[in-house]
Amino acid sequence: MVSAVEDSIISEYQNRIVQGDCLDVMRLLPSESIDLVVTSPPYNLKNSTGNGMKSNTKTGKWAGAALQNGYSHHDDCMPHTDYANWQRECLNEMLRLVKNDGAIFYNHKWRVQDGLLQDRQDIVSGLPIRQIIIWKRKGGINFNPGYFLPTYEVIYLIAKPGFKLAPKSNAYGDVWEFKQEMKNEHPAPFPIDLIDRIISSTNAKIILDPFIGSGTTAISALKNNRKYIGIELSPEYCAMAEARIKSYFPSKQIEDKHEVN
Repeated sequence: MVSAVEDSIISEYQNRIVQGDCLDVMRLLPSESIDLVVTSPPYNLKNSTGNGMKSNTKTGKWAGAALQNGYSHHDDCMPHTDYANWQRECLNEMLRLVKNDGAIFYNHKWRVQDGLLQDRQDIVSGLPIRQIIIWKRKGGINFNPGYFLPTYEVIYLIAKPGFKLAPKSNAYGDVWEFKQEMKNEHPAPFPIDLIDRIISSTNAKIILDPFIGSGTTAISALKNNRKYIGIELSPEYCAMAEARIKSYFPSKQIEDKHEVN
């Protein structure tokens, strides 16, 4: 049960994009104060032993794709063990924040590295994983002529004991096909339809995205009459998220950005 003081803390952050390190910000929030986490972290792509995010793409659909240039304020090239430890720490903090009837939808990507499958078990093992959902993308980028175009990502449903889906949502299958977001300057944006599927399938009232990027989770939360808390390290992406939210909801009062240093 969240106390009046803790409820006041949560209210301060609701419907805001918070600029800061996600671990620092999450540690400011009370335990069991969030209904749902929906997020996708940086994938550490520049640490790839393959072509990674290097590209010879000069023309065509993906020429100049933002993903080739990496992320603002994050180099996405950590030693793998450091990356896995960081993500486990983030997930443990998310789990602390989620209520007993809440859940985390954690989107990531499997890949082969040095001949070994990175299925993210070094990140998610030991957590209460209830299900995996496959997000099948329509298209994508393939910089490497040595393998077929990757067209799926994995969403881990990490659920507390009391979590249940909204009525009739259990009729959805566990393979979801959604187009990628093409009209978005962020290097790796979620499609809004994908986040709508997740949020509308739950009874969550307060939704956290600790890697909110261009603000898609916030937009989906507002579309579904929920409240959000977004955390983003990059001031550039914070500004992008706030602009996108205002473009979707021009008449809605959006709180000013809250900075945590």
